[in-house]
Amino acid sequence: MPAGLAEISAFTIFLGIAAIGFLFLLVSLVFGEIFEHLGADFDHDLDHGGPGIFSTRILSVFVTAFGGLGALATYYGLAPAPASGVGFASGVVFASIIYAFARFLWGQQATTEVRTADLVGQAARVVVAIPKGGLGQVRCRLGEELLDKIARSEDGEPIAENEIVRIERVLGEAVIVRRHSGVA
Repeated sequence: MPAGLAEISAFTIFLGIAAIGFLFLLVSLVFGEIFEHLGADFDHDLDHGGPGIFSTRILSVFVTAFGGLGALATYYGLAPAPASGVGFASGVVFASIIYAFARFLWGQQATTEVRTADLVGQAARVVVAIPKGGLGQVRCRLGEELLDKIARSEDGEPIAENEIVRIERVLGEAVIVRRHSGVA
């Protein structure tokens, strides 16, 4: 073994591991999930559409914590084997925290996708009067979302502002409505 390598301490090795993990974390944060598009699907379907336990960011946090807290343990006098245990346990803890946070963020995602079929049959309020044979605008609530749509009356007759209508059909971006006798 070369003379320079014999002088490397466990502290230096743990710091090197931490540095590599941190560098990999920075690279993955800047360039995205490195292995995501390279076909390295280690956690195939374990995540069910959410963040994976084997994602580069989670693994980078594990390696960084392993190296950093392993180095800290050797600095305070532990031998390399117990320091490795401390590093492993702390790596699992920190990676678990980041994984839980990533799952939380993933669960908060929402979509604003509204299927046009969902509009049919909904009650709406006319917000811009619909003139005879012309176009106006209606507003309806679909779930938690308020939608404004261009509207045309089904029978071609005018409909005044603030009247309640029922959406009968969707034609492209416009809806066909008729007066509604019930309450919205």
